[in-house]
Amino acid sequence: METVNKKSKPNVMHGLPEKVIFCKRCVMSNQRPSSSPELRKNSSDIETVHFNNDGVCHACLYSDLKEEIDWKDREDKLLRLLDEHRRNDGRHDVVVPGSGGKDSIYVSHILKYRYGMNPITVTWAPHMYTDIGWKNFQNWLFVGGFDNILYTPNPKIHSVLTRLAFINILNPFQPFIIGQKNLAPRIALDYDIPLIMYGENQAEYHNKISETETPLMDRSHFTASANQVHYFGGVEQGDLINYGIKQSDLQPYFPISKLDAEKKDINIHYMSYYHKWKPQDNYYYSVENCNFEANPERSEGTYSKYASLDDKIDGFHYYTSYIKFGQGRAMNDAAHEIRDNHIDRNEAVALVKKFDGEFPKKYFKEFLAYIDITEDTFFKTIDRNRSPHLWAQRDDTWFLKHLVN
Repeated sequence: METVNKKSKPNVMHGLPEKVIFCKRCVMSNQRPSSSPELRKNSSDIETVHFNNDGVCHACLYSDLKEEIDWKDREDKLLRLLDEHRRNDGRHDVVVPGSGGKDSIYVSHILKYRYGMNPITVTWAPHMYTDIGWKNFQNWLFVGGFDNILYTPNPKIHSVLTRLAFINILNPFQPFIIGQKNLAPRIALDYDIPLIMYGENQAEYHNKISETETPLMDRSHFTASANQVHYFGGVEQGDLINYGIKQSDLQPYFPISKLDAEKKDINIHYMSYYHKWKPQDNYYYSVENCNFEANPERSEGTYSKYASLDDKIDGFHYYTSYIKFGQGRAMNDAAHEIRDNHIDRNEAVALVKKFDGEFPKKYFKEFLAYIDITEDTFFKTIDRNRSPHLWAQRDDTWFLKHLVN
């Protein structure tokens, strides 16, 4: 049923399949990683988007499947789950990780006001807050009325890890993703709250459709075995001492132990399993209930204004993805909006061609200062990560060999 990615040839970087194909229904290519970066040595051992033999990606297939799901039955399952964890003594009974964006507002708000839960919201701070991001974060708490734990990692350590991730694997968001992913389970363990509620399963963004068969995140994604060795920006944890980072500095980034998660029965559930997930609907809900505000201008690299607004280096997360995988922010947005029937494929193709790969210049100087590199180092690192099977150069100008049509 599924196509299998062949082992990369010498002219292919980052562990990608050599042949570039685009989904027949949306605009996503098979070059997109289908999972978030883990605490591993590098990003070359990735798994990419899955397609069926008709050239349709799993996210689109899941979109069809969602029309057949009995959502009333799914909500009944949610109610039973919440009743199992509901506390009547004033203690928090569910952990909701988030930034105060549209999705975390939606999840936390319905848990508290529709289902009567007492959530504790937890936030791994952005590298550098944007004005609109900080405002929305405050509105989430003050207007929505939520308790929150805001964890700000040591900026000195975090900036070094971010620089290493950019230089070595062209993934400046890796330390943030690692910290963000492991914070909620750590809080759940410390506060004795076994239930964690995320927003959407990554199957909404091209992971295997089989992942939608369960409401649970596999514990292997947020736990570690004893003595497991971790990597940050391609550097083994013990070698980070060469960059002035001690093992004690890394504790906030490490997963909880597998044994502790099993002992406390800590589980991460996806709200998208229980509620039909539509990001644009979440946006309208968060506007109405928590005064969420979109960007006053479209986000660089795309046409949208209401997603990934809180961090000044968001744009570089998407731009480096565009360089490594040939797909950027507009392609991600357009693919999802096709599946939600907000735009058709012709519109999506036009939007991708117009906005994908736009350079995020607004915070460029601040990004360079944050990771302490020069502009020359930035662009040399960018060009060093252009895989020859995706990129070519003509008259000193880089262009993608394969464009969606």
